[in-house]
Amino acid sequence: MKIQTVGVVGAGVMGIGLAQNLAQTGHQVILVDISEEILSSANKQIRNNIRFQGFFNKNDKLDNPDNILHRIKFSTNYKFLEDTEFVIENVTEKWDIKKGVYAQIDAICPETTIFAANTSAIPITRIASLTKRADKVIGMHFMNPVPMKPMVEMIRGYHTCDETISTAKELLAQMGKESILVNDSPGFVSNRVLMLTINEAIFLLQDQVASVEEVDRIFKTCFGHKMGPLETADLIGLDTILFSIEVLYESFNDSKYRPCQLLKKMVDAGLYGRKSGQGFYTYNGAI
Repeated sequence: MKIQTVGVVGAGVMGIGLAQNLAQTGHQVILVDISEEILSSANKQIRNNIRFQGFFNKNDKLDNPDNILHRIKFSTNYKFLEDTEFVIENVTEKWDIKKGVYAQIDAICPETTIFAANTSAIPITRIASLTKRADKVIGMHFMNPVPMKPMVEMIRGYHTCDETISTAKELLAQMGKESILVNDSPGFVSNRVLMLTINEAIFLLQDQVASVEEVDRIFKTCFGHKMGPLETADLIGLDTILFSIEVLYESFNDSKYRPCQLLKKMVDAGLYGRKSGQGFYTYNGAI
């Protein structure tokens, strides 16, 4: 049976991409964030994304932007999640913020509602401990940009049941995506490797071993990567990179996860990458 209504908590880059992808595949979406300003910006960004997607993929038959946006309800009120079958959480990688979110949605949503944490590094078992439905909590690590990425890293928490995994796979299939199921660990597979790579690339820049362009060019031309590690950092968001590295450092107590001082300095300066218009590269306007 098709999942009809999906809640998306957090209207940042990932939440925007998820809401768009879900609405494009016929789902009703409740997109929740803390302010009308953020939601208004999300509305505009989704409209722009749909137009760009149509421009770059002329062979795809995309629905009219107005029809897609009509399937998305933008709200600051968690109460509208009370009829959702599935909720995907995308708030910032800060434990205190996540605790507050899960306390609210656990109280509002039906017992049958599945919670998916789209987190970069925080263990799913730890997140599930915030709820009274640990067997219905799963990790779904989407990649950016969500509508364009066909694969999702799915994470089984300690209590996650097979039925939850099956339902999550079905939702992804409805969104036109596949998944790779891994076991729970801070950073999972993708970010235990990727965050170390990005952090070390920033150390290379800090130590003046190579320039930004040279670091990225080596990975693109020598290894065939579509993007270098510093371009990837700008796409993800340097604030998210720092939060994720800090989670890994705290979780493993291993010095190899020590955040680079240059990364901290850039985040303090508000140089987050594409979303702020400036990171390791300069962009024509924030997204």
